[in-house]
Amino acid sequence: MLAAILSPSSATRVFTPTTLHKPPTTFSFLRPFSLPLSASRFQVRAMADSASAPAPFKKIAIHRDDTTFDAYVVGKEDAPGIVVLQEWWGVDFEIKNHAVKISQLDPGFKALIPDLYRGKVGLDVAEAQHLMEGLDWQGAVKDIRASVNWLKANGSKKVDAVVAFYGVPSSELADPAQAKAPVQAHFGELDNFVGFSDVTAAKALEEKLKASGIPYEVHIYPGNAHAFMNRSDEGVKRRKSMGMPDEDEAAVELGWSRFKTWMTRYLSA
Repeated sequence: MLAAILSPSSATRVFTPTTLHKPPTTFSFLRPFSLPLSASRFQVRAMADSASAPAPFKKIAIHRDDTTFDAYVVGKEDAPGIVVLQEWWGVDFEIKNHAVKISQLDPGFKALIPDLYRGKVGLDVAEAQHLMEGLDWQGAVKDIRASVNWLKANGSKKVDAVVAFYGVPSSELADPAQAKAPVQAHFGELDNFVGFSDVTAAKALEEKLKASGIPYEVHIYPGNAHAFMNRSDEGVKRRKSMGMPDEDEAAVELGWSRFKTWMTRYLSA
């Protein structure tokens, strides 16, 4: 999932379930697939529901610098805020599922998904890769910062924790050794995106977080591949089409439990 991920400092968190992810993962994009793109085959399609936010989401416009982007908010108005980052697909059904789930976790959170692709969604691997490779990464960081500021201006006063699911940001965007907020990270033992979200990457992240001196946890889930938290019928089908047939409900429940504990701990600190 793009799941959880980046967060500046206490009642607002950034969640990056595959984090931004590159494949199907705050701040974490999976590494791109090496697939050829053909103009005749490739068509980026606008989100079917981009014109209006389907219930239970509220669609908002966030301004930063000289641009405006859409975001989707769900949860109680006065709840602590979490920025939820899309996977490489864009703001699709799965990342919205995660945001709704987060909003319903006790004691309740307000989840905000910034639309980093400006209304476009990749419907297959080639499209998702194209969108990810065309992303203005520095602009995306500014979008995320603006999303945090919006939450702080609308009832969520602090940002101080990070949760990342299967993926690490490039060193150009963020150096974990310099992290200032507590970080929790989740990886699948069978994840084969080398250097991004495989076990070697997880262990390297752990060493950098150790050097930072901040509180951290790095969890590796045996028998699970990439994006194992994606459990909708469509998400399971998509994972299987990409060679990831594992289904481990116990790992999913454990991941959510750890996420909730981490966010609640640093929200109330």
